[in-house]
Amino acid sequence: MTGNSLNHASPLAPEWLAVPADLNALHEPMWAADVARNDSGELAIGGIPVSELQREFGTPLFVMSETDFRARARAFSDAFNDAFADICGGVDVYYAGKSFLCTAVVRWVEEEGLRLDTASGGELAVAARAGIPGADVALHGNNKSDAEIHRALDMKLGRIVVDSLAELERVAKIASARGETAKVMLRLTPGVHAHTHEFIATAHEDQKFGLSMAEDSTDQAGLSAAEEAVAAATGYPSIELLGLHCHIGSQIFEPDGFALAAVKLLRFLAAMQEKYSVVLPELDLGGGYGIAYTPVDTPRPPAEIAQAMAAVVRSTCAELGITAPRISIEPGRAIVGSTTFTLYEVGTLKTVRVDAPAAAAAADAGNAEKNVTYPRRYVSVDGGMSDNARPVLYDADYSAIVASRTSDAAPQLSRVVGKHCESGDIVVRDVYLPEDVAAGDLLAVPGTGAYCWALSSNYNYLARPGVVAVRDGSARLIVRGETEQDLLNRDMGV
Repeated sequence: MTGNSLNHASPLAPEWLAVPADLNALHEPMWAADVARNDSGELAIGGIPVSELQREFGTPLFVMSETDFRARARAFSDAFNDAFADICGGVDVYYAGKSFLCTAVVRWVEEEGLRLDTASGGELAVAARAGIPGADVALHGNNKSDAEIHRALDMKLGRIVVDSLAELERVAKIASARGETAKVMLRLTPGVHAHTHEFIATAHEDQKFGLSMAEDSTDQAGLSAAEEAVAAATGYPSIELLGLHCHIGSQIFEPDGFALAAVKLLRFLAAMQEKYSVVLPELDLGGGYGIAYTPVDTPRPPAEIAQAMAAVVRSTCAELGITAPRISIEPGRAIVGSTTFTLYEVGTLKTVRVDAPAAAAAADAGNAEKNVTYPRRYVSVDGGMSDNARPVLYDADYSAIVASRTSDAAPQLSRVVGKHCESGDIVVRDVYLPEDVAAGDLLAVPGTGAYCWALSSNYNYLARPGVVAVRDGSARLIVRGETEQDLLNRDMGV
């Protein structure tokens, strides 16, 4: 027997994936606010049709709404400042540069009143080139080099987030040798489990980041690595201990983990202030707020996140009888992720027949024919895992639509794949696309602003795509796409 799933949900599709009522419609949470179909049915951003972007800049192409980026940055700043105004006078919002960073974005961040979180010497170099004041920059990283620590001190960074006891000692020695004082926060691992992929959950004990709050994490009985670091930091004349930091993971929708982490850190902060007579004036609660990659993702508005976190901080500080520390947060993905889509051109298409899943086969058990198969179409595009490594790294799900036109054709379960020599080179694992998708069509994959360009590579010697920013009906390159000559220029064999 041969199954036909063109007009119904395919048994090959994951349970969460529904057949769209309209294949041409945009699910708004996945897109920038200024993305829409124009009168001819073509996808446009800021009024610029994608065909025009392709003609000018080529594909693959990261297409970012500067307008939407700025609006999301302001939304986080306004929501958290309002929620925490009566608690600690407001919040410092650090944009997490690891999600996507270039000099233009740093300038937007500064102009919208945010600060910048970096995690390497290279990211510091971008910050310096953009001209943001060092006091508004933080440096993260579990293995900072001496050169990176020196650069942080050269730039007079507002905070160095120390990740281990050994690093604390190195920062203290380097600052002392320079006759300077390093402003330090201690990154703690509160052991809070985030409801997210294992590889992007960063607050449990068995991972590389942070100082454990567990009492058995050092050789000193009853003393955690976190407490040992506080004690050590207070003894270094070259260290100004600003406070504590934690980050429980990424792409998190439920507030429980954030609340539990805040409570644990506030209680620890209160205990350290009492035991060591040291005031820790700042507490960074990290980021990790999720965005919509598929129609079933339910991101929370910044105001909802802010009010929930403020309520926990307010009540916990009152319970402990302490003055609330200055709170900071680090949204990156939640600001930049949905501002951007990746534009591809369709190339080769093929349809395969796939054996029915067990449930579908059982439903057809009464049929005389034994083999029950269903169609899955492979839609190849001119990019792939070199511009979006998240599906192969994290099993991340994405969505896609035909961007160059509308279609009344029936939906067909499809898999959008790249052009690399890897069977795992999958851009969108499962999506319903029109049956009439053809070579030359343009596809748009939303939600690619965070960790796509940042993780891009030259696998198979593909040049990395450019990034275009759109504002007020005008598009400009903010990151030039590479050329083959760029790649060859690094080859020193000739």
